[in-house]
Amino acid sequence: MKTQNCTFGVIFYLKKQKTSAQGKAPICARITVNGKRTEISVKRSVSASQWDVKKGMAKGSRQEAAELNRFLDRFKAKIIDTYQQMVLADSPIDGPGIRDRVMGTAQSGPTLVGLIEYHNKEQGNRLAFGTMKNYYTTQNYIKNFLKEKCSRTDIALSELNYTFIADFESYLRTYKPKDYHRPLNNNGVMKHIERLRKMVNMAVMVDWLPKDPFAKFRKRFDKVERECLTKGELDSLEKKQFRIERLQHVLDMFLFSCYTGLAYIDLSELTPDHIVTGIDGNLWISMSRAKTETRVRVPLLPKARALMEKYSDDPRAVSNGTVFPVITNQRMNGYLKEIAEICGISKDLTFHIARHTFATTVTLSNGVPIESVSKMLGHTSIRTTQIYAKVVETKLSEDMSRLQERLADTL
Repeated sequence: MKTQNCTFGVIFYLKKQKTSAQGKAPICARITVNGKRTEISVKRSVSASQWDVKKGMAKGSRQEAAELNRFLDRFKAKIIDTYQQMVLADSPIDGPGIRDRVMGTAQSGPTLVGLIEYHNKEQGNRLAFGTMKNYYTTQNYIKNFLKEKCSRTDIALSELNYTFIADFESYLRTYKPKDYHRPLNNNGVMKHIERLRKMVNMAVMVDWLPKDPFAKFRKRFDKVERECLTKGELDSLEKKQFRIERLQHVLDMFLFSCYTGLAYIDLSELTPDHIVTGIDGNLWISMSRAKTETRVRVPLLPKARALMEKYSDDPRAVSNGTVFPVITNQRMNGYLKEIAEICGISKDLTFHIARHTFATTVTLSNGVPIESVSKMLGHTSIRTTQIYAKVVETKLSEDMSRLQERLADTL
């Protein structure tokens, strides 16, 4: 919160609904920061008849009233002094934070927002841009949660517990975006929880937390089928020729990914230097994946090579030093939806479907061993590649048909 734009006020009032049997009501201080109220009990009581509502102080000149008003003046001065100290220190300012300092319950140790900033600084140059972008999104959700549900701008790491995590999960599930974005599904919620957990793990590793508050928390991801193009759909796209240049460029890059398995970020960074002569004398792609920094080597199929050579003299590609005249992923996915509609493909066509198509329709379905596919995709674990293998039903059918033929020959 920017302190220079902060509004602040303090008043005293009686909490009449808590009036005791003796007719006295507790006195509370109300701190208002940017229109949000926070209550502090001052541990004093007075009868309503002896309280001046307008002035927020005890009535009369009796010694008892004078002493109470002096106490309230000192209490108010402490609140104002605390606020001014936070302004000078450029600390995040909110009512609960002022209350905690005044009451002596403020945590001076590491905080959640401090942890997030530390993580992003440490990992900013290690993780891919797209990954860090996701962490920044999670950071915004956490800040909004603290503000809307906790009336805080930050909390001490020592306050993190299972309840906080469960409440954050509930907040994400019920969050209603104010822009064009869709509400989070279960896997989207779990991804934000997963990123929070990774940051908390870092806090445990650097001894900012004595134990993991996630110890009893269990993630629950829904199984998602990796959608890909069928051979018929791929053939349909290959035969399509657009007069509109932007659509043809996007289609060509999409098809190139279908025959190489490159993700968008890797295609956008593909340069002529990444095209090398392989052990077989043919052209190969040799580069590190932006997401995992895993080295990948992919032999160029004739169709992929033809698409690449088509843009060898493209001014935009030459100017950028890339193989293709790449546009942003968002624009590319927008054009792909337009292409799908024109070609009568009902699937929600995104650039990443090209990578799935390479894994299934182009390679696994044609008998390429899963170990080879895993290496070409740059997967760090073959278990990731096995997700694609589960959906190749046509390959399973062909294998079983050949088995049936062999069995028939032996009878």
